[in-house]
Amino acid sequence: MKLKLFKYCYINFLIIDKKIYDKSIIRINWMKGSYLINIYLKKDTKITVGRLGNLKFHKGNYIYVGSALNGFEQRINRHLRKMKKIHWHIDYLLKYGQIINVFYKESEKKEECLIAKKLNNIFPSIPDFGCSDCNCESHLFYDFNDKFKELIGQLDMKTYFCDAKH
Repeated sequence: MKLKLFKYCYINFLIIDKKIYDKSIIRINWMKGSYLINIYLKKDTKITVGRLGNLKFHKGNYIYVGSALNGFEQRINRHLRKMKKIHWHIDYLLKYGQIINVFYKESEKKEECLIAKKLNNIFPSIPDFGCSDCNCESHLFYDFNDKFKELIGQLDMKTYFCDAKH
């Protein structure tokens, strides 16, 4: 299969074996914006998270807020990989948790802090987690009553369909 990828201003298209496909097939490759990762932790776990030290995480669902303004798909694929260099706070948690869903919102500007503030009004947070480069209280939230999925529409987010091979 020959693959050629083109991008002209707002018109994206893909040619595979001389057939032209609409940008929607490959749009995610160039997408910029914010994302939410729904992570499930099977049991209560103490995790050493970089400079935050030892933190106790309760069994259950967590929501992590992030952004990717330079390659959304690469960022999500990195989060999905099991084998990776530990770099961000979320990497420590992902060693023990399982990604259940990923949601995204396209935007040319960084909106993760606005989303984190909205989530902070609803869910308990893990203080200072994932927000060392901003003034937020946290970018990781604990969803103890499974209300998170109700918010996806309100936050204008869509489901990101992950590649199952990760």
